[in-house]
Amino acid sequence: MRWNLRMRAAEAGIWKSTELRRLLAEAGLEISAGKMSGWWTTTPTTFRLDDLDVLCSVLGCQPTDLLICEPERVAARKPKKSNEATTGGPTVTPRLGRNRSKPPV
Repeated sequence: MRWNLRMRAAEAGIWKSTELRRLLAEAGLEISAGKMSGWWTTTPTTFRLDDLDVLCSVLGCQPTDLLICEPERVAARKPKKSNEATTGGPTVTPRLGRNRSKPPV
């Protein structure tokens, strides 16, 4: 996911985090300067849905405008397929010997 807060804020004519913080307070969401700085400068790792609702209301947008999916990054994280994965896994041969029984048929 890509966090798009600053772009949405700029589209709404909000250029400073302090201005957005004031508008959020007017809408009933009091947040600390540190939390606002985190939202403004980095992608938050957690986000309360109630806060997202107020933020979208203030900016006049939808959650999908703030959280942009990046499927190419998800695809890049997938492990590479090995030969075992394409053939259905490694070949298993039972080891018979002491204290081992034959597998069920």
